[in-house]
Amino acid sequence: MRAAAQRVLEAGVLDEVQIHQVPVWLGAGRRLFDVLPSRIAWGVIGVIDMPEATHIRYRVRR
Repeated sequence: MRAAAQRVLEAGVLDEVQIHQVPVWLGAGRRLFDVLPSRIAWGVIGVIDMPEATHIRYRVRR
């Protein structure tokens, strides 16, 4: 799944990303997007912060 998200970002066909962060540690953690094209920037559209999780919506800017 992670590789698929990187591919659609690189192709320029993704407009928004929604990430749901849950405060649970599983091992050392894992980076969601290790390598991104330099032309991509993120703009925060909205954040919903709850005790169980934080939901963040980003707009992909090129």
